[in-house]
Amino acid sequence: MSCEQIISGKIILGDELESIEGYLCVEDGLITEIGEESTTSKNIIAPCFINSHTHIGDSVCKDPVLGTCENFRVKKDLDSLVRPPDGLKHRILGKTSYSDLVNSMRSSIEDMLATGTSAFADFREGGVLGVFAIKEAADNLNVDSLILGRPKDPDAPMDDVMLEIDRILQHADGLGMSGTNDVDMELLNRSRNVSKNRKRKFAIHSGEKSDDDVEKALSLDPDLLIHMTHAKRSDLMAVADAGIPVVVCPRSNFVTDVGMAPVAEMLELGVTVAVGTDNVMLNSVNMFSEMELLSKVFGLEDRQVFKMCTLNGASSLGFNNTGSIREGNKANLMILNGASNNLKGTSDPVSGMVRRGRPDDILSIIHTNN
Repeated sequence: MSCEQIISGKIILGDELESIEGYLCVEDGLITEIGEESTTSKNIIAPCFINSHTHIGDSVCKDPVLGTCENFRVKKDLDSLVRPPDGLKHRILGKTSYSDLVNSMRSSIEDMLATGTSAFADFREGGVLGVFAIKEAADNLNVDSLILGRPKDPDAPMDDVMLEIDRILQHADGLGMSGTNDVDMELLNRSRNVSKNRKRKFAIHSGEKSDDDVEKALSLDPDLLIHMTHAKRSDLMAVADAGIPVVVCPRSNFVTDVGMAPVAEMLELGVTVAVGTDNVMLNSVNMFSEMELLSKVFGLEDRQVFKMCTLNGASSLGFNNTGSIREGNKANLMILNGASNNLKGTSDPVSGMVRRGRPDDILSIIHTNN
């Protein structure tokens, strides 16, 4: 056997996440061979996470006051926190220096890498300069990113905004727009057409706070829908028929008190569901936390949860040859200590990772970015 690196342990194999005991070989950043054999290693070899929706720009302001306290409960208001142009996030971003923005985003990207994420998709505010900032933040870091920009001021004259969008699409992977209640539909339609002509992705928030923007969002034929927390069954059937992936953000929805997305219903109807941590202002980039919530609160089956956080993210975002452990795929792997005080004694490695896995269980991470 000739290869750069041989890793042994319990391997979470293939798209179906079968657990086998054996080894895999890594050469030139690719998985070149996988074999079953008995091993004394307790290590768990798993694909890295794909964080399918982030806003890392607000890393500069973590854990703000969420609202007023009444009878020991915080009364939260999503719009006051994140709605453009006057939500707390946007006011803070407007006052943040370029260097502080870059440094805070870089810290969040490094945190993603440390917690097992090899790729992420970010909705990047701030126009062209915002796109430049995240590229600088990710410079020389071994991570794949899908950068989805947006115009700095969508209420400016239409021709000016479209000129800015044209510049954004020269440097970004696509557009990541706020919901149809926040942005003029003519602008959204024109933005979608430009993205399509440029072969760039068009993603949009939808159904986060209510279902009154879902139908308009679907009319745009987006490549990716974010949240869909309040989507009706008829909406989800349309999404499934159109083959549009949905990214859910469970912890974010709890923090902002908007509810629980109908994830099981999405899966039942054949929607591809991926997972994101959303605003760093509100949540860490730790995907283990998302998995535990999806398993224990949403009651989803563990392998489905792990698939949503890995393979489904890769396919939804267009990251090829990653998201699962197969021969020929990129070696984006995390090796966890199956003998840690936390994981030893688990009956199934996937269930162990999903229900109780933590970043401190990670022994090492292998990344092969683009």
